[in-house]
Formats: sequence, structure tokens, C-alpha cells
Amino acid sequence: MSGLIALLDDVAAISKVAAASIDDVAGQAAKAGAKAAGAVIDDAAVTPKYVHGFDASREIPIVWKIARGSLFNKLVILLPVALLLSAFAPWAIPPLLMLGGAYLCYEGAHKVAHLFHKTDTHDSEKHTHPDTDGAALEEARVAGAIKTDFILSAEIMTIALSTIPVEDSLLMKGIILALVAVAITVAVYGFVALVVKADDMGLHLAQRGSGPLAAFGRGIVRVMPGFMTTLTVVGTAAMIWVGGQIIVHGLHELGWHAPYETIHHWADAAAAALPAAPGVAAWVVTAFCDGVIGLILGLALIPVATRIISPLITAVMSGFAQDRKKPQADETR
Repeated sequence: MSGLIALLDDVAAISKVAAASIDDVAGQAAKAGAKAAGAVIDDAAVTPKYVHGFDASREIPIVWKIARGSLFNKLVILLPVALLLSAFAPWAIPPLLMLGGAYLCYEGAHKVAHLFHKTDTHDSEKHTHPDTDGAALEEARVAGAIKTDFILSAEIMTIALSTIPVEDSLLMKGIILALVAVAITVAVYGFVALVVKADDMGLHLAQRGSGPLAAFGRGIVRVMPGFMTTLTVVGTAAMIWVGGQIIVHGLHELGWHAPYETIHHWADAAAAALPAAPGVAAWVVTAFCDGVIGLILGLALIPVATRIISPLITAVMSGFAQDRKKPQADETR
């Protein structure tokens, strides 16, 4: 009998340890996901444009295809790379994080610049015609969405990795990153599916419903255009803010402390000046300063990306294409 009691005590102790581990994993995963909010919001704001113009019956299948590609990006490609970096090159994480932050700043600043220059060369897809291109255009849109998602997913996974304590085991890091990958993918593309079908749902309620239901449906139809605009604005602001924050923290970790310490000093001063809500005051000042830095950096990167990086990538890809054609030409002689 005493042996059975001892066994039950051991089982209870193991259960407590397991429960604590689960809580720790869940807590760290939630923290990592929250830290990556800027990239997550942008992902949710960007994706709906890829289903624009298609028949309503194809919207959810397209979102599902993109979601599967996103999950593949995170779990099959980026998760192993993140674990390898953590194990063999942890010093590379801050620079890579800053590179991703610079990309967020560039994308956000590009959208801000587009408000003042209506000609959009960044997104040529709006000149396509879904009704005439059919399945080929759908596959092209999905492929383009998955490529864009890869960049945002890389940023999300890197941010998540940077929040996990260094002393955690490789297995623990892998579990946390996998949870973040699945949770964020489900949240983003579940939200996207709701957004792209909201108009149809509202129209259905307006036409088939009666009384309050019909009024609710008409309200959804009226609200959705403004909601999409708000989502785009919030996504752009989040990109610039989070990108700037990553750059400031990265410079601090690499030894240039002035931007971080200056912003921290201003935030402390704002908190002291507003004792009724010191946390809110400090956050607003910090977010504003990070956002200004992110916007300035992003605007500075626009000519670099358009005049140097983009032509360089085009030249390299053209070179690869020509090298592949040469053996084929030789075989036909």
C-alpha cells in the first residue's frame, strides 16, 4: 500500500512539472507572438488583396492555399533554420532581426510614399484581369502571396526566437516556435477568411434576412470598405513602429546605445509628467520615437531598394536564366 501511495505521489509530482512546463511554453509562445505583432498585423492586412477580383466561390480555397504555404514556410523551412542559428550562430540573430526590421520600415514607408504618388509600380497585380486569366492567374496570385508571406514569416520567427531565453533547450525552443507558427497562421488566415467573406455574408443577410438581421447585413456591407482602409493604415503604422523598435534595440545590443537611451530617457520624463497613467505615457513616447526612426529609415531605403537592390537582383536572375539556356542551345546544335 505504501508503494502505491509513493507511486501516486511520484505521478502527481511529474504531472505538476509537466503542467508547469506546458504553462511555461504557452506563456513564452504568447509573449513571442505578441512581440511579432507588427509583422502579424501586416500579414493580415496584405493577404486580402490576393483574392480581390476572383469569384466568391474561389476566395476561401485561395486563402486555404496561401495558409498551407505559410505553414510550410514557417515549419519546414524557417523553423529548422532558426534552430540552427540558435545552436551554432546566435550572434547572427540580432543582425538578421535588424535586416527584417529594415524591411518592415521600407515596406511601411513605401506605402506612406504611395499616398503622395498615386502611380503604383510596386503592385502590378492590380492591372491583371482575373476573369480572363482563370486558373493560371489564381496560381500566380497564390505563389506571389506565399513569397510575400515567406518574408513576413521569417521576421515573425526571428522575433519569436529573440524572445526565448538563451538557456532554454533546443527542444523547448522548437516547441515554442512551432506553437507560434501554428497559432499565428491560424489567427491570421482565419481572420483573412472572415474579412474576405464579410461582404458576402452581409449581402446575404441584407437580401434574405428581415428586420434586425437585414439591417445588420446592410451595416456590414457599409462598414467593410472603411474597415479595410483602417486595417491597411493600422498595418502600415505597425510595420513602421515595430521596424523602428527592432532597429533601436538592435543598435543597443550591438553597442550603439544613444538612440535607445535617449528614447528611454524621454519615456521616463513623459511618465513622470503624467503620474495618472505613467505606463501609457511612456509607451506612447517610445512608440512615437520608434515610429519616426522607422519612417526615416524606410524612406531612406526606398531609393536604395529601387535603384540598387532591385536592378541587381534582376541582373543576377537574368544571368541565371541565360546560363540555363546555353546548355539547351548547345544540345540543339
